[in-house]
Amino acid sequence: MDMNKMGMNVQSLVFLMCVSCLIAGCAGIHDSTTDSHWQIFQELCDANWKEIFFDSCTEDWSDRWTLDGLKAKVTNSDKGMDFKAGPIRRENASHAVMWTKESFAGNIRIDYEYTKLEDVVEAVTILYIQATGSGAEGYGKDISNWADKREVASMGKYFNHMNLYHISYAAFEVGNIDPAKDYIRARRYIPESSIGLANTGLKPDYFETGLFKKGIPHKITVIKKGYDLFMYIRNPEKEQLCYWKTDAFPPILEGRIGLRHMWTRCARYRNFRISQLNDQ
Repeated sequence: MDMNKMGMNVQSLVFLMCVSCLIAGCAGIHDSTTDSHWQIFQELCDANWKEIFFDSCTEDWSDRWTLDGLKAKVTNSDKGMDFKAGPIRRENASHAVMWTKESFAGNIRIDYEYTKLEDVVEAVTILYIQATGSGAEGYGKDISNWADKREVASMGKYFNHMNLYHISYAAFEVGNIDPAKDYIRARRYIPESSIGLANTGLKPDYFETGLFKKGIPHKITVIKKGYDLFMYIRNPEKEQLCYWKTDAFPPILEGRIGLRHMWTRCARYRNFRISQLNDQ
């Protein structure tokens, strides 16, 4: 046998063994963490939930929702509720938010179907969880009382004046052109402070998920219990469980649920359901 070739084969084998061990070690750590979160999530899914809000999204949206945003359009059909933000990039007047008319307290679960309807690969869609006003003058706890301030739905009016959890998904950085560079990120707004969005992030962020392709329905489940926040997304080919611990911030106890689309974003919603733990 050629000794040079033999040496190369041995080196290659050793290298592959090292890589395999490294991958196995990382996978073990990852699986352990994932298994722990999955177990908690599954236990929460199996808990005694009572449905307190349901919208098939096929009837008149204005019966159950209100709308921030001058240029937004919402239409209902047998397929669901199509929510379209304004058409102009980087224009505050083209942002839009839909809010439930009802407010929800305590530990909640949110289930719905989301389908991206455009090819846009920048800006974000957001789920707002249990929003209340900061309580400062002009920004009372009941956000419906100052809806007139949000006809132009610029982001600062929300993170500067509301308490809520925010989950951005099917999200891209402004100016992005790569459809693979999506992310999922959670925040806890700290209103009437000087920080804006800085230091409001809940770790970790989730990058390049491979989810939310145009026209593909995604079923989404969000559970907020105590300081645990979960988002579970699945389509026919892929699933993703996201988890955030929120105990570094004051708790969110009640409020409205919101759907935010930044300019140019459009999606369809179906079977929007909110449940509350029966034992709370």
